[in-house]
Amino acid sequence: MLELVTRNFQPNGASDVDEPDLGQDFAVEGEDLPALLERLLGESQGRTQKDLAAEAGISYPTLNAWMNRTRGTSRIDPERLRAMVEVFRRWGVRTTPREFFASVGRPVPGPNGDEREAQLLKLYRQLPESRQRALVKNAEAMLQLSRTT
Repeated sequence: MLELVTRNFQPNGASDVDEPDLGQDFAVEGEDLPALLERLLGESQGRTQKDLAAEAGISYPTLNAWMNRTRGTSRIDPERLRAMVEVFRRWGVRTTPREFFASVGRPVPGPNGDEREAQLLKLYRQLPESRQRALVKNAEAMLQLSRTT
């Protein structure tokens, strides 16, 4: 039986549940990224697009173009989405990675575990070059497939 896990929200952005966040989902059905950012900025007590851009490591013109819907959002790097989640959490705003990924129409990727990445890199380096190339092609195909489903 599947149980709902409720995370204990902490204003500094910490959570007692690792990504992907399986806790309370704050997503609003059908909310795109500009609408999500507008809503979360409104909950951020005087924070601006410029503040968000600076703290998330995104150029202000890029963020502003997303907000004005003059630049597409479907290909945003997952790390940029995660960075915005972390900024809002530091500001004391409740949000989840799932909320951001849903707003750009993509599933939430798995967590960025340094240990997991190190293990994958170790295995990759042990493969012959032809297998390394095949593994990269398979990973690219899996990524492409995950973006369409």
